[in-house]
This record gives sequence, structure tokens and C-alpha cells, in this order.
Amino acid sequence: MIDVINLKKDFDGVNVLNGINVKINKGDIVCVIGPSGSGKSTFLRCLNCMEDPSSGQIIFNGVDIADMSVDINIHRRKMGMVFQHFNLFNNKTVIENIMLAPVYTRWQEQKKLKKSERTMTKAQITAQAKEEAMALLRRIGLEDKADVYPSTLSGGQKQRVAIVRALAMNPDVVLFDEPTSALDPEMVGEVLDLMKSLAKEGLTMVIVTHEMGFAREVANRVIFIDEGIIQEENEPKEFFENPKNERLQVFLSKVL
Repeated sequence: MIDVINLKKDFDGVNVLNGINVKINKGDIVCVIGPSGSGKSTFLRCLNCMEDPSSGQIIFNGVDIADMSVDINIHRRKMGMVFQHFNLFNNKTVIENIMLAPVYTRWQEQKKLKKSERTMTKAQITAQAKEEAMALLRRIGLEDKADVYPSTLSGGQKQRVAIVRALAMNPDVVLFDEPTSALDPEMVGEVLDLMKSLAKEGLTMVIVTHEMGFAREVANRVIFIDEGIIQEENEPKEFFENPKNERLQVFLSKVL
């Protein structure tokens, strides 16, 4: 699904990623951990080219999306993103936030066709997207919040809406950038519970996180990044109970 080959990223001459090689398969739940400033969020943001790699390849479903000639927006439709600070549009209601991308992309596809060949009107697309968005809100128990604005929601509610907004595009993979870091402690559980249920359904997920318990319980692989390289990668039990890398040993001794 995603094959990262010799990924490097520089910021103003500073090497942030120094040759990352990793393969993410369909159904994988990959947790990426590491100290602050290690490059883990930069790595995640390079996966969908929110940060343009300085060099290397990112093969997503057979296409090198790091190639500047590729229309990245086409491929991002199948690669959802959940941010630390939610990034909901505050001037749109909850349901409008969820509907925005599906309506836009589906209508753009229809507009490419001759009017006589179009299978749906914009009104029909909007009605379909609204129905799907309500189903997603029911899933997270927030259907009564459909017509309110994000400013009225708690942090946990905002992040759950952000997650189902990513799901509205039926992505092949969802990238999570520290999805619980901005939440009050009592809000963390409701977001992690939603992510656990998605994992059980087989959604491919790449998660940058400081939640070691979640990584141990849910991931099928854990990656430790420090100094811009993968220092260790293993299945959770071996990763946490028998770390090989000395830097990882020190890191885990401080966070567990």
C-alpha cells in the first residue's frame, strides 16, 4: 500500500529525516513513537506530501506520489489525515465539515462529464453526502450535534468529528498526527476507543503517538524514530519488553 524508500527531508539545511525505509501493508496499524523533535511528525506529513520530501520515493498504491509531476490531490482522496489540533472549519457546522470534501470531489468528477452523461445532480450528491455524514455522526453518538458549530464542542468531540470527517472519503489509509496530545486527560479515552474500533474493522492506520498503552494494545507494529531515522521496528510485545536499540531503551525507561 505505502512503500517508503530512502525518504529524506531537510529544512534550511538541517536534516530532519535521514533515509527512512518502511513498508505499510493493507490492514496494518503502525504506531510511530519517539522524542519531541525526532522527525516522527515530519515523516507522517511526508506520507501524503503535506511536506514535500527532499529526496526519496513514497509509493502509494503503485504511484510515486513524491514525484512532482503527479497530481497529489487525486491520491490524497484515499489518504485521510487527522491532526493534533482537529483543524475543523469553525465557520461551518459539524455536518458541513464532514460533507465538504465528498460533495466537492464527487461534483468535480460529474463536471468532467457532458451534461447528458452526468449520473447525479449537485443536489443529489449533497443529499447523499448528508445521509452518509449523519450515519458517521450516529456512529460516534453525536448526531444531535450535526447543526452546531465546532466551537461548541469539547476537545474530545472535535477530534471524533475530525476522525469521521477523514472516514467520509472512504480512505485506504488514515494518518493520525498525535490525535490525543491536545486533549484534556478525561477526553483521551473516547478518542482512543473510536480508534480501537476502527482498528478492529481493518482500517489501515499510521499513528504518531505518545500513548504507549495504545501502541502496545492496538498496533501490529511499532516504530521508534530518533535523529531522523528508524532506530527500531518490531511487533509490540517484543518492542516494549525486549528493546534492542540503546536509545529506545533509555526512551522507554522514561515514558513507561
